[in-house]
Amino acid sequence: MSKATSSTKFRTVDVDQYNEDNYQDEQIEDASSAGPDENQVNQLLNMAKNVEALQVALKNPPIGSKNQAEKDRAVQLVIRVLLSFKASEIENAISKLDRDSMDILMKYIYRGFENPNDGSSGLLLTWHEKAFASGGMGCIMRVLTDRNSV
Repeated sequence: MSKATSSTKFRTVDVDQYNEDNYQDEQIEDASSAGPDENQVNQLLNMAKNVEALQVALKNPPIGSKNQAEKDRAVQLVIRVLLSFKASEIENAISKLDRDSMDILMKYIYRGFENPNDGSSGLLLTWHEKAFASGGMGCIMRVLTDRNSV
């Protein structure tokens, strides 16, 4: 048989921390995620270097930021860069992106679908088609299941 002990050390473990109802996502607050450098993107667009402007715009997305105005500014900047491309240049631009940049681009495309501007929907659909052809279904699944948004 077991002996009765007077030790209560086992009661110091907080079992409530393992309860699924008390789970909270980790909040990422990164001071370095201030969004893309708007001045550099504008300079590249003025010099007709659209591919480099796209790469700079996708380099530092404000994913971990809680500031909605900052996220909206980044979305407007990226949409403006996407609209500066001709339909024939899109495939070349997408081929120069890595997988992470492709996922961020797809996040911006879906965010652009939320608030369409005049004439942006058709070009965003073209971007989506070319990004899907390059990134595949995995790119869309990673974007739709990610809890961090742009």
